[in-house]
Amino acid sequence: MHIAVAGNIGSGKTTLARLLAKQYGWEPHYEDVDDNPYLNDFYDDMQRWSFNLQIYFLNSRFNQVLKIRKSGKTIIQDRTIYEDAHIFAPNLHSMGLMTSRDFENYVSLFNLMSNMVEPPDLLIYLKASVPTLVRQIQKRGRDFENTIRIDYLTRLNDRYDAWIEGYKLGKLLIIDVNSLDFESNPSDLSQVISKIDAELHGLF
Repeated sequence: MHIAVAGNIGSGKTTLARLLAKQYGWEPHYEDVDDNPYLNDFYDDMQRWSFNLQIYFLNSRFNQVLKIRKSGKTIIQDRTIYEDAHIFAPNLHSMGLMTSRDFENYVSLFNLMSNMVEPPDLLIYLKASVPTLVRQIQKRGRDFENTIRIDYLTRLNDRYDAWIEGYKLGKLLIIDVNSLDFESNPSDLSQVISKIDAELHGLF
């Protein structure tokens, strides 16, 4: 089974994926941040590196989904192949940080790949306000994220809300994380687990 956690930068995807993997004995598949050769360059010069970064993520996530389905295990994935195509790439294009030529090339490639993979059995969306995202980003203290602008996060949040509103590929669970701290507060984590349990009973 394939469970995926979606959400904006700083919404708590990696933390929740780690905690749920431990809780249920699932195998976690994390986003490739530390070994990503484009991320630092991208935050320094978004216009120059946006296409390279998006193609890297697309390739990485496509390979990840293929491995998930072949594994025969229950896997929890930190971020999906759909988020780059529906949120990050269109946002970069609309901000003038990716050319129309590159964006059309990217979309064509995504459409081809998405036809070859199955969506997750359950998508968990972590909904967070911009102040919550900023607080979480500052808390984890990644150097390359220090330059992320508020308007960039706001635009991404708007696109996430629109994507989730129209999401029809499979089961969806929305968790509002603004008043939750599932890493430090066991009762908050229990609350999230109860909601996931309710969804999982319909999957097994």
